[in-house]
Amino acid sequence: MRSRPLRLSIAAVGALLLTLALMPSCSSTWPRRNPTGEVFPTVAGKSLAGDAVTLPAVGAGAPLLLLVGYEQEAQFDLDRWLFGLDQAGWRVRTFEVPTLPGLVPRLLAGTIDGGMRRGIPAEDWASVVTVYGDGARIAEFTGNEDGLTGRIVLLDRAGKVVWFHDRGFSVAQLKALMAAASVL
Repeated sequence: MRSRPLRLSIAAVGALLLTLALMPSCSSTWPRRNPTGEVFPTVAGKSLAGDAVTLPAVGAGAPLLLLVGYEQEAQFDLDRWLFGLDQAGWRVRTFEVPTLPGLVPRLLAGTIDGGMRRGIPAEDWASVVTVYGDGARIAEFTGNEDGLTGRIVLLDRAGKVVWFHDRGFSVAQLKALMAAASVL
């Protein structure tokens, strides 16, 4: 008869192998694309504060900025956007949207969200909306190829993309975003 620790180790290795086998079939890569002029897909997410959020409906009737990230490493780019927006006096409602398509991230959602909460002050949790189940809809909409840069998506009052950028932060692009938002 095997000991309990050995059975647990065998089960853990089995679960890891199953996870690794499922990972390639659980997410897809879509080519980068500029969705300007298109209506953003309606997706469900959950804020780090625990609130269910529907995007873009949460911003219905007002412009909305979404800072979409597909990989943890995109946080560096998104942080530069957040700092720049703050310094420029940004006033449009903004959500950071970690987007994790695939089965494996959904299975690990509690762990992933817990890790993000540890790195983000509680007063900012409501503005971080993680999208798991509908993540593929966003990834297909903007493309998730080269996920190291964020997707910066400005929506008008009707949820249509009026400005989009996916090549990393630059002051020139921040100024272009500010100009686009000023006419909304």
